[in-house]
Amino acid sequence: MLFDLRSKGRRRAVKVIYSFLALIMVSGLLLVGVGTGGSGGLLNGLENNGSNGTTGVDYGPVNAAVKLTRKDPSSAAAWAALVEARFSAADQGSNYDSTASSYTTSGDKQLKLLAQAWSRYQALVSTPSVDVSILAARAEEHLGDFSGATLAWQDVASSEHAESAFYCLTANAYAAKETRVAGLAETQTLALTPKLQRPDIKSQLAEAKTSSALALSC
Repeated sequence: MLFDLRSKGRRRAVKVIYSFLALIMVSGLLLVGVGTGGSGGLLNGLENNGSNGTTGVDYGPVNAAVKLTRKDPSSAAAWAALVEARFSAADQGSNYDSTASSYTTSGDKQLKLLAQAWSRYQALVSTPSVDVSILAARAEEHLGDFSGATLAWQDVASSEHAESAFYCLTANAYAAKETRVAGLAETQTLALTPKLQRPDIKSQLAEAKTSSALALSC
């Protein structure tokens, strides 16, 4: 019986066999990406920052943006592209539970990495892109970082000076307990809102003082 390890000869035979099998398995993992949920093996795992195991997610844009940031860390465009790619990846496949309308653990990871890319991008520009700022704000909201979302919405409101931007800035500032910022933003929101709609908007913003639901709907 081969697996009777009491025999010295059989123990040596089993050791050789298992060493050979282990070599085959490791070679498969490194060279062809066996068991990683995609192609590219080890290199692919490094490029998408350990996101192997997710399914239905196209990490191509993420990997391309990561390469751009490594090539030129001072490129604001590269970091903006990474923010956009991370957000797109978070919304795909097993990163997002469409039934529960919420991000999975792997989706949250992409949002956290997005927040890091946003921080690098913001430090490189004097006037952040509205589109990139909105993606950052929504990522921060879903991560529960309403202070971070407030900063992003401030950038949006400064660029657009629109009712919707100040509305979301107000909601997030209240959720972050930044009452001074929230009060100023609410004044701007109501000033930009048509007169007949102001009572309804004011009522909604009043609820934001005690609930983060409004911030999460932005």
